[in-house]
Amino acid sequence: MMKAHPKRAARPKIGSTRPVSAYVLTLRDELAGGMRRIAAFDHGGLAIEIAEGCDAVWALVRRPDRGGLALRVAQAQGGCRHIRRVRRGAGEKLRIELDTSAGHQLLVMRIADGEVPVLRITTSLTPAVGLLVPFYPRDLYPLDANDDPTRAQGKVEAAQRGLNSGVCYLRLEKPAFGSILYFQNFTSLNARFRATNTKPDGAVGGEWPELGYLPPTPPQSPQPPLDPLRAGETVVVYDTFVAIHDETDADETAMAQRYLTLLGAIYRQIELPEAEWHDWPERARRTLRDLDRAPEATIRHYGHLYLHPYTAAEYPDSMVQLSVLAALRDYEAWLGEGVPLKAALEAGLRKFYDPRLRTLRRYLPNVGADKDADAVDSWYLYHPLMNLGRLALDGDKRAERLFRQSMEFAIKAAHHFDYIWPIQFKVTDFSIITASRDEQHLGQTDVGGLYAYVMLQAFQLTDEKRFLDEARAAIRKAQGMRFKLNYQANLTAWGAAACMRLWRIDDDPTFLAQSYVYLASFFHNAAMWESEIGHARHYRTFLGVTALHDAPYMALYECFDSFAAFERYLKDGGPDLDANVRMLVSQYCRYALDRAWYYYPDALPPDAIAPQQREHNGHVDRSLSLPVEDLYVDGQPAGQVGQEVYGSGSAFVFATRAFHNFAGVPFTLYCDHFLLSADQPAERTLSFQLGGGEGCPAILRITRKPRTTLPELTVQTAAGDRLRSVSADAEAVLFHVPADGRVSVRWTPRPR
Repeated sequence: MMKAHPKRAARPKIGSTRPVSAYVLTLRDELAGGMRRIAAFDHGGLAIEIAEGCDAVWALVRRPDRGGLALRVAQAQGGCRHIRRVRRGAGEKLRIELDTSAGHQLLVMRIADGEVPVLRITTSLTPAVGLLVPFYPRDLYPLDANDDPTRAQGKVEAAQRGLNSGVCYLRLEKPAFGSILYFQNFTSLNARFRATNTKPDGAVGGEWPELGYLPPTPPQSPQPPLDPLRAGETVVVYDTFVAIHDETDADETAMAQRYLTLLGAIYRQIELPEAEWHDWPERARRTLRDLDRAPEATIRHYGHLYLHPYTAAEYPDSMVQLSVLAALRDYEAWLGEGVPLKAALEAGLRKFYDPRLRTLRRYLPNVGADKDADAVDSWYLYHPLMNLGRLALDGDKRAERLFRQSMEFAIKAAHHFDYIWPIQFKVTDFSIITASRDEQHLGQTDVGGLYAYVMLQAFQLTDEKRFLDEARAAIRKAQGMRFKLNYQANLTAWGAAACMRLWRIDDDPTFLAQSYVYLASFFHNAAMWESEIGHARHYRTFLGVTALHDAPYMALYECFDSFAAFERYLKDGGPDLDANVRMLVSQYCRYALDRAWYYYPDALPPDAIAPQQREHNGHVDRSLSLPVEDLYVDGQPAGQVGQEVYGSGSAFVFATRAFHNFAGVPFTLYCDHFLLSADQPAERTLSFQLGGGEGCPAILRITRKPRTTLPELTVQTAAGDRLRSVSADAEAVLFHVPADGRVSVRWTPRPR
């Protein structure tokens, strides 16, 4: 076989004082000497080679005179015994078999055409013997124009956090190769993780220039665990996507939009899990019953009814009360009738108001001495106000009075902290209790976005320009945070919604661009894979987002609150929204409707629920239709934190957004994408516009109403294409419709 490059006259000198590993130096020397070429081809300005090194097979991706990337795509300690190209399958660019001392390996390469090129390389291994894997090095190395990884200059913008997506987002600036999003598809690697009893916690990242995937290995000790890959059982050990963009500029908003573009390009190439339908209206009915009747859910103070934050535990809390209240308000409107529990909970709201400070407090005046009544997390000051604002904008006059009365203190706090909020402070004098979350001195970095949304609600209610100015100031102060912007998932989502609303008001493109910064930070914390580790095999993890930037678990409260924020974002964004952004946001919401179901204890096996909860957080009662707070990507038992009453609003939010009742229509319509608009152009015709991603399918489920028979249905697109049902029975008919299209449903009664 040909060598990839002629041997150079002299060994390159290391051009940096940055320390590097022997793996970097070995790669440099092998490239200088020339590897043995297995295959080569060009694609979209990229020169791609597959080459054999002394102990690995490499994919080398270059631009002429602009550097490149080296990807270790197969381990081959001791070298390859045999390498052969074999017949390609459908959609494949290359298929190679290789025999090594470890066993037989199959390497498959695919390249997707599109807005940006996406290279996918999947390697499977059939071990010759029971194979222990004590260590493999990382797999991604930037190269300069002379194939020297030690002289390539650039920066890693974002890397994997915890058990979230296995991403590494980098810029290779000198030479100007471009921006690269590396993605290790952990879904494909589940069998490897289970066999070796390992977890890919922080597995993708590294230190320049040694980047990419560090396969997890058992902890080393005098007697390490001995969990092998079994002889003769084929397992995928590597499933890597690399999306490449020409640009390298470091502008924050350009980097954010580029990240979303590259992530969207990869998303379109991965195999997506099936999203299941769940009966959220029935879940909402059961949840309302348990909130109303279960003594563990509520408590009385001052003659009023208040919610426990957790089952029979913790003191009443204004965030808890208003989160559930706002969801119940939506449910009341959806039902078309009053909900007595909503009125009972709303009656006691004013007791949270401090007339001296003129703000809502977190706790009631009679909170126990074991709590610091004056302490408040920054987001806790504004989130109750946001839900008050939602109630006020829906016409609730009592909520509007409380909202208006709290505005001056809200602004005073923002001015005191100059729109950069600490973790926790005292409401009485703004003295800081906890300033930051880490050694980088970052506080609650995304509170400014939530504050901006509250100010925009105040502007909508009052038409006072000062509130609009406050929103602008808060968003501008958050600029420059890049991928450090996210502190808590739902706050980041509301920040994106605030930016979108500001863009619609001001027609200033900087606010639209800043919304992408919020979203890039949000999706950086997403687990874009379906875990089958431990108890995770019993629930869904795909596109789940960790509650905090460094949290070990996904939480339902942050999930459904982000869902509600993204509804506003998509409806305000309309057709001008970036196509990849629209797709990612709508897909997050689509999978939330499935994933959220498994927070409810009755949807999980008993042994998947932790037997003990965090101290002071009550207990888990599987008979109650109230969710646990925490699900774990690595399959730890759920509900370790507790069963959160304040997450019960989720059932009402999901039911009211995904299930639609129309007057005079003899069926209920379910769609896993938001309906941006809907109308009835004729007596027996519904027409609606969906707001999902181009080329993506949406599920449309038409279910008969009680004591009725499903009529004969005709479903078609705006172009007049008639759609056939995917499944049908006496209860419901299921269709796949374009997620970004206008769809009409016509019906005729069946003859008796």
